[in-house]
Amino acid sequence: MKLGFIGTGNMASAIMGGIIKNQVIAADEIIGADLFAPGRERAKSQFGIHVTDSNKEVVEKSEVFILSVKPQFYADVIAEIKDLVREDQIVITIAPGKTLAWLKEQFGKEVKIVRTMPNTPAMVGAGMTAACPNENMKEDEIAYVKTLLESFGRVEIVPERLMDVVVSTSGSSPAYVFMLIEAMADAAVSGGMPRPQAYQFAAQAVMGSAKMVLDTGKHPGELKDMVCSPAGTTIEAVRVLEERGFRSAVFEAMKVCEEMSKSM
Repeated sequence: MKLGFIGTGNMASAIMGGIIKNQVIAADEIIGADLFAPGRERAKSQFGIHVTDSNKEVVEKSEVFILSVKPQFYADVIAEIKDLVREDQIVITIAPGKTLAWLKEQFGKEVKIVRTMPNTPAMVGAGMTAACPNENMKEDEIAYVKTLLESFGRVEIVPERLMDVVVSTSGSSPAYVFMLIEAMADAAVSGGMPRPQAYQFAAQAVMGSAKMVLDTGKHPGELKDMVCSPAGTTIEAVRVLEERGFRSAVFEAMKVCEEMSKSM
């Protein structure tokens, strides 16, 4: 097998879905382990991959494997598999707070590791992933991992000191955006718009705005000013958002998220 997953939950499914859809690795060359039988059977049915209840089997059969379990289970899982990890094998992690130094200590030997932080929009091929390889990774190996990660969105190689910032900026931020879309839709419903239509208008506006930032390269403030006509409706809405501390609330929420990531 070329690729293995220890854990077949939502994020693992998003990753394997992108990899298979974009024909980076075929489904019959992927194996996933999950102690939860319905979880692994769902992955088998949805993607056509091989499944098992054995984490050790994944390590033994794969060239690259992804530790896609919750952070609190990392220590136990690594203790179970560490003796089977080979020198030429690549381990990809997706857990916030689990540093390269901590991972090295848990494995107790030199291992090729890439610490990553993807986000849930990977489920629709629009993810944003930060990747940080350790010193044992070669350039061609880093390029290969980057190809895997690019199958479900954008990827940036970042220094490890920024990984906790990444958690607050892209890892957790979809939740903030979903709350914004929900609030926008609620307001539209209060104005008489049917809820399904309200979600469409709000979500498309957010998606289009984000695309303008990425595609134009313009400062978000400049794009905001383009919408705010003198004495118009938008500048009044912006005034209320500023009055209610909109930007400050986002700023403080992200800082709390960053600190939480550091403490995990």
